[in-house]
Amino acid sequence: MGAAKSKRVPRAVREQQMMDAAVRTFARRGYRAASMDEIAELAGVSKPLVYLYLNSKEDLFSAVIRRESAALVAAVTAAVEKGAPADRQLWSGLTGFFAHTSEHPDGWAVLHQQARSQGESFASEVAAMRAEIVGFVTALIAAAAKEAGCAGELADREVAGLAHALVGAAESLADWANVSATDGTSPPGPAGDGEQTPAGEAAATLMNFAWSGLGHRMRGERWTP
Repeated sequence: MGAAKSKRVPRAVREQQMMDAAVRTFARRGYRAASMDEIAELAGVSKPLVYLYLNSKEDLFSAVIRRESAALVAAVTAAVEKGAPADRQLWSGLTGFFAHTSEHPDGWAVLHQQARSQGESFASEVAAMRAEIVGFVTALIAAAAKEAGCAGELADREVAGLAHALVGAAESLADWANVSATDGTSPPGPAGDGEQTPAGEAAATLMNFAWSGLGHRMRGERWTP
């Protein structure tokens, strides 16, 4: 009796395996240095199969960016405490952001380091994801201003600027946290939920830095040189 045929892996599952391998390779080797041979070997498939399923290296990189962007936005959205005060919603969203970037450092490296430096088409994919997160933060700051009774004092442009600054700070802090976790300069926090997790601590750090200052602005106080 002949040997039983191995169970065929569904195409969707195989594609995810290839993209998992691509994320790791692009993050650690860089887009230019990464090879389809290396990606295929890491995924446990033949190089022709990678081309058959995902076309060119450029198409594969674009698919990876879209998948990782969608996953990050979904993580932030899912973490937000709906119905909570604006500051609590922002803190929980930031916690989701830092948790995701910590758990998926290769995906974050692709989005924040590789994609932005490899041409306009790739950079625009990341810009769309970033704009979605900035829009979310903008809405929270506007809601906070309304809660504080100073919605009219904060112009739309100032609210948008604050949102961009906060997102930029979160991105920088995520880079620092990931590097610190790998080189041992910042030991991981205790396991658990909320503020006790490393992600919660990172979110609290940013809230203490940014939201505390924003609180003064909500009270009508403005720094001047």
